[in-house]
Amino acid sequence: MANTGKPQNSQQRRLRSQLWFDNPDNPGMTALYLERYLNYGLSRAELTSGKPIIGIAQTGSDLSPCNRHHLQLAERVREGIRTAGGIAMEFPVHPIQETGKRPTAALDRNLAYLGLVEVLYGYPLDGVVLMTGCDKTTPACLMAAATVNTPAIVLSGGPMLDGYHNGKLAGSGTVLWQARQDVATGKIDYNEFIDIAASSAPSVGHCNTMGTASTMNAMAEALGMSLPGCAAIPAPYRERARIAYETGLRAVEMVREDLKPSDILTRAAFENAIVACSAIGGSTNAPIHLNAIARHVGVKLATEDWETVGYDVPLLVNMQPAGEYLGEDYYRAGGLPAVMHELLQAKRLHGDALTVNGKTFAENVGKTKSTNADVIRPYAKPLKAQAGFKVLHGNLFDSAIMKTSVISEEFRQRYLSDPKDPNAFEGRAIVFDGPEDYHKRIDDASLKIDEHSILFMRGTGPIGYPGSAEVVNMQPPAALIKKGVTSLACIGDGRQSGTSGSPSILNASPEAAVGGGLALLKTGDRVRIDLNKGTADILVSAEELMERRVLLEKNGGYRYPPSQTPWQEIQRAVVDQLGNGMVLEPAVKYQRVAEAFVPRDNH
Repeated sequence: MANTGKPQNSQQRRLRSQLWFDNPDNPGMTALYLERYLNYGLSRAELTSGKPIIGIAQTGSDLSPCNRHHLQLAERVREGIRTAGGIAMEFPVHPIQETGKRPTAALDRNLAYLGLVEVLYGYPLDGVVLMTGCDKTTPACLMAAATVNTPAIVLSGGPMLDGYHNGKLAGSGTVLWQARQDVATGKIDYNEFIDIAASSAPSVGHCNTMGTASTMNAMAEALGMSLPGCAAIPAPYRERARIAYETGLRAVEMVREDLKPSDILTRAAFENAIVACSAIGGSTNAPIHLNAIARHVGVKLATEDWETVGYDVPLLVNMQPAGEYLGEDYYRAGGLPAVMHELLQAKRLHGDALTVNGKTFAENVGKTKSTNADVIRPYAKPLKAQAGFKVLHGNLFDSAIMKTSVISEEFRQRYLSDPKDPNAFEGRAIVFDGPEDYHKRIDDASLKIDEHSILFMRGTGPIGYPGSAEVVNMQPPAALIKKGVTSLACIGDGRQSGTSGSPSILNASPEAAVGGGLALLKTGDRVRIDLNKGTADILVSAEELMERRVLLEKNGGYRYPPSQTPWQEIQRAVVDQLGNGMVLEPAVKYQRVAEAFVPRDNH
């Protein structure tokens, strides 16, 4: 049994599930709960034995191909639970597939969170294994575990095997952005484009790049909520089934030790995760999701912390989109434990932060050195000296972030290398209201888009889209691509795929739909971005902006599409902005509910 610093009095402590299945003070209700759980073969002796009942939160389904192999992995989790003396109860989680759900999978993160909270709180579960994988499944599960605060552990599904096309690595997502440019310039046709896409998905698992899926599962491990090494194991490898078994074992032990999310998800844990995110070249979606988890567990975390804590952290992982390799080489080089080892040696981590195995990070990663210094670099010889997120503010928005690890040399030379104005640029704004408008007009010659223009995407935030869509990383018009200009500065109130290498300015809060500064912007306006000062401003007078705002409000505000489902309307009514984690505002006050309340009987 691990040393968690808590008294080991599990023999005296009654389990939560015993309120359902072994409560002599209320025999009528005990009989009602017990009898129906016997109808598929569980015995009364099992359910009244005091064995921990461990939920398996199943995110795999035919609708969620990135997580589908969890249907098989759950059997190994069951075996681990059973071996450790527990009882497994598997149940479905609302599906969230990034590449399948329209209008955006982000719309369903909070819906899955709500459903999982009700399951973890309202059913006879003492702990839970959270089976994660595709982007939003990880934060949804961790947000729910944080709210309920019963013992929880994350089992990620792992990345796909490395993909290849014409003998070259074809990373999921990243290869598509290049292929889109080749289609636009006529280098390849539609069928070739689809063939390239297919080559990047060679096996079960989530993205094999450091996209949002790999990032968020790394964040679960960096927070201390997964067993060491869990996040990077490729989905088809035998080690994935092995760690599934070990996760089941550990889930039972955690219940006996009463080791809960609130013991692990401390401010130190979130700072460790921020540092790790910079070092791995993580997705711009990470701040949204970690800020949300922090709010649900009651830890103060702001978008600005991503810069103050992690901006100067070097890029250590040479993995697409910020680098060269894919998931298999990253795993063989040591995965996140090897990265955390470098960060620990450089004194960039809180080594005393607790993890789900009952040990500290210092104990877990003290000896886990990288086995390939080209894939996971030494701290003193990084790919880039500063790889964190830059946080910007100004009259365009209160906050937005820019991923600095993917700023290419070509982009830096064109936008950021004026010796009289270093790390700053001004440009003419080209404004699009949603992706439909962008696709319709990007090649319109009358817009006069040149290599110094700034593309803006608005109407794509939590309320405007709704749910906030990954549409800000816009490619230039075909005419510019043919001239060799493959990226323009992009800014928006939506998000972008973690697999994209575009150095966009994203997650702008407040969004245009609620009257943010982007709603006042017009095509042709001059805009100034200053990375040294962290500012982003429309270069028009305050008086002119006020006149535009008055006119906007007179015309009913920024217009966006109507809700098309009940959930869209419900979420729009209570959702917060991206800078605040895009949480459901009324939900934040519900914390540690399994400790605060006992659910009432149902008959």
